[in-house]
Amino acid sequence: MSTVDTAGVIARPPLLYLGSLAAGGALDLVFPAAIPDHALRAPAAALLFVAGLGLAVACFRRFKAAGTNVPTWLPTTALVIAGPYRFSRNPIYLALTLAYLGLAIGYGSWWPLVLLAPLLIVMRYGVIGREERYLEAKFGDAYRAYRSSVRRWV
Repeated sequence: MSTVDTAGVIARPPLLYLGSLAAGGALDLVFPAAIPDHALRAPAAALLFVAGLGLAVACFRRFKAAGTNVPTWLPTTALVIAGPYRFSRNPIYLALTLAYLGLAIGYGSWWPLVLLAPLLIVMRYGVIGREERYLEAKFGDAYRAYRSSVRRWV
């Protein structure tokens, strides 16, 4: 067993989301796939982005109140189960997904939206799965009870 006290995720989650957005933008330059203009596109994009940002801020505040780290490369020192964590075990990743959707729709290309599915698969197995194993090993029955009562996403 490793002596490193982290989840050992494959990459920093914000970088995974930014990388997917960038790849979508690059694909759009080579193979344009524009989302048709619609009066609701910009407001929907803004709403999704702001909702994601607001949820992320609420999560960061909850982590700070619990005295634990947000970055995945630092040890988790407390199990956070209050605030947005009452409804989702991964509200920060839900926040990143909402912000990603807002940016993708605002950008106006189908490519970032197409790349969201592979991104979520990478998140599920390369980040969330590793975090779940880490939290179960670190917090034992407390994490198992939390996991059994709160859904992974929503």
